[in-house]
Amino acid sequence: MVCQPVRRALLSVWDKRGLVPFARALNDHGVELLSTGGTARALREAGLPVTDVGTVTGFPEIMDGRVKTLHPAIHAGLLARAGHDGDAAALDDHGLGAIDLLAVNLYPFEHAVAEGADAATCVETIDIGGPAMLRAAAKNHARVAAVTSPDDYETVCDALAANDGALPDDLRRRLAADAFAHTAAYDAAVAEWTAQQAGITWPREVSFAGRRRLVPRYGENPHQRAAFYADAGRDAGRPGVATAEQLQGKALSTNNLTDTDAAFEAVAEFAEPACVIVKHANPCGVAVAEDLHTAYQRAFAGDPVSAFGGILAFNRELDAATARALTGAFAEVVIAPSVTDEAAGVLAAKPNLRVLAAGDVPDPTADGLQVRSLAGGLLVQSRDTARVAADDATVVTRRAPTDAEWRDLLIAERVAKHVASNAIVYVRGGATVGIGAGQMSRVDAAAIAAQKARDAAEQACEDKPRTEGAAVASDAFFPFPDGLIACADAGASAVIQPGGGKRDADVTDAADARHLAMLHTGTRHFRH
Repeated sequence: MVCQPVRRALLSVWDKRGLVPFARALNDHGVELLSTGGTARALREAGLPVTDVGTVTGFPEIMDGRVKTLHPAIHAGLLARAGHDGDAAALDDHGLGAIDLLAVNLYPFEHAVAEGADAATCVETIDIGGPAMLRAAAKNHARVAAVTSPDDYETVCDALAANDGALPDDLRRRLAADAFAHTAAYDAAVAEWTAQQAGITWPREVSFAGRRRLVPRYGENPHQRAAFYADAGRDAGRPGVATAEQLQGKALSTNNLTDTDAAFEAVAEFAEPACVIVKHANPCGVAVAEDLHTAYQRAFAGDPVSAFGGILAFNRELDAATARALTGAFAEVVIAPSVTDEAAGVLAAKPNLRVLAAGDVPDPTADGLQVRSLAGGLLVQSRDTARVAADDATVVTRRAPTDAEWRDLLIAERVAKHVASNAIVYVRGGATVGIGAGQMSRVDAAAIAAQKARDAAEQACEDKPRTEGAAVASDAFFPFPDGLIACADAGASAVIQPGGGKRDADVTDAADARHLAMLHTGTRHFRH
């Protein structure tokens, strides 16, 4: 292990958390402190000796602080290599000193964008000198420590104390990696915002920035590794698993995260109190009702077998009555915008149950990007924000839907948007009664959904199929009448589908022959 002494440090931080204790610890180790602007003022007010950067450069800060550290006296001090006679001679020839530690965090550009600041304000919060210094220090990490976060101050101080005022190479190397990642994420956020300002949908080159939230024990399977990063760009702050506070329960697994995201995005589709239960990334029970308790009971009843060990998502604050009801069955995760104190007390009886409070529900109509890795590349697309309303649908059969069928059709269509294609969703009375997901044949999806409904009815000792009189949604058009006929044979009375197939007329004739009401929306919801 190679340790490098720290004799001179440059501190220039926007986030001043922990600054004074950190600087005091450096001073106690005999480290000379250089600083700029507000950081220097904060150190002086704390009674610490500090030298202004302008004194070192022989040049004052100008242009309202735009230019202050972009100077050879700073960058030579950061880039001078240890044990390199030429670099040491250059410093001596020009009367410059080496800088052994740099503590910098950057202007709050991302915060300005998130707060909706005007373009001029956002531009002024694009940091130039900070990233330049960090990159210089990180490049020269064989000698220099680049500290980007107050979270690292304690680690640095402990290492200084343990090594007589020096820092080991493994710590400098880790700090350098953090510094390069930090400046890359910062630049990615600036690039994304600049492209948006220029009206560029698909830039020639693209970077995505994220901040690590947690590291699960493994990925989808035990032989895979995984980490979860919160979006630091366009979707930063979107309510969901990235914003959620875990109130109790075991650590979240990779599959918990993906399923919880799927459930919370689906439940956000509904304005009424709603519950969505997800199993293996697909909804298995969805219901809307006048209150969460009823919505949960009806969603669970839609497929109680699949709901075992599922993910429960709610679009209202979780109340005690609903909490008591859901503790009667095994669930992996519960997510809601918030949880009442009384409900939290009820859920505490299930200490392994993971309970998340996301702060709000996501806006299903908000623009955003979805990124998927393919071999050798990334596939980027806009989020599916399409929402079908009654005015968007055209009745193509002789019979129009009843009011009750209209309501169930629109619910079914929104659920189908979140079910893996090929998807068929039966809804009756505001709750799903059968869902067929991810089938190669739409006929098979219809049959599986109907069988699910029969199984649930049999388990509940009901004497008729739950799909009788149900509304049914298909995520894409019926290419042949057979899929629609399978739905009609299951007892469905109304159908909503995109339409647009070559045999639409044949499918419509089949619906008319069975006295079904059918709507075309013109909107497909493939989900792969």
